[in-house]
Amino acid sequence: QVQVVESGGGLVQPGGSLRLSCVASGFSISRGDMRWYRQAPGKERELVAKSYSSGGPPYTADSVKGRFTISRDNAKNTVYLQMNSLGHEDTAAYYCSAALPTDWGVAEYWGQGTQVTVSS
Repeated sequence: QVQVVESGGGLVQPGGSLRLSCVASGFSISRGDMRWYRQAPGKERELVAKSYSSGGPPYTADSVKGRFTISRDNAKNTVYLQMNSLGHEDTAAYYCSAALPTDWGVAEYWGQGTQVTVSS
């Protein structure tokens, strides 16, 4: 069964850092693109960062560029999102997803999310 589980969220002060983890099971993350999204209350879900199975340069949204870094550890089947210099605008539920190739296209699998709250 394909599953991704996020962890590492919490309450952090402005300017602080957090590292989110996304542990995958039921598949190898080397097979697919791994993504981090976030959704703040009342806002649309936003793609934050993406790591490609091809090993190409990762994608990072302009809103977090220079502050957030996505990385993957294929041996641990885990994807990370390192978040630095956090601000109130980063408060959101963060979701990991795996985009895996199938016979008919690409299937995307989502985790339950982890909450990040930036507050003093």
